[in-house]
Amino acid sequence: MTTRVLIADDHAMVRDGLRQILANARDFEVAGEASDAASTLALVRSTPAQVLVLDLSMPGRSGIDLLKQIKDEIPALRILVLTMHAEQQYAARAFKGGASGYLTKESASAELLAAITKVAAGGAYVSVAMAERFAQSLTEPAGALPHERLSDREFEVFRRLCAGESINRISETLSVSAKTVSTYKARILEKMQMPHEAALVRYAVRHKLFDDDTDDA
Repeated sequence: MTTRVLIADDHAMVRDGLRQILANARDFEVAGEASDAASTLALVRSTPAQVLVLDLSMPGRSGIDLLKQIKDEIPALRILVLTMHAEQQYAARAFKGGASGYLTKESASAELLAAITKVAAGGAYVSVAMAERFAQSLTEPAGALPHERLSDREFEVFRRLCAGESINRISETLSVSAKTVSTYKARILEKMQMPHEAALVRYAVRHKLFDDDTDDA
């Protein structure tokens, strides 16, 4: 049986690569593509498919928020997150939001096909490297670290602040007002008990939260 797959990524080269990988494999069909949050929602609402391959960092809104809305509207659609974010914290939030699988963009094509196949069949997929990170996290007391107190949206703003993005840039990317972003920033500082933004950056570096804060692929 052919597995119908939707691709959502804001980079044309990534979409082209995924399409080529699936075209060269048996029993897969790319049923549609999207390049931002709005077009992704329109795509999943109009095009029947078994699996959505979703990038978490697309223009329009927070990736986790988008993931949750898609699962609320179309519960049967299986979602495989394919992202540059290799952090365990991001993966955990994606699974809580409704993802069935999580891969980084450095994964080999064979692993991508295996992940799509397993997710389409109703299973869950996580790479070996990510599974090891999850296992290591189980040795830490729940809620022991300040960043674990943040909501998904606050964590997204926290990551972008640590990447050096301005309030205005974050507001444009997440489609919210600059005042709203400033409110999120204030909440983050309060919840994490940090005096200023520089302390947030030092915290993120110390705890190795973000592998690469300079690219939003």
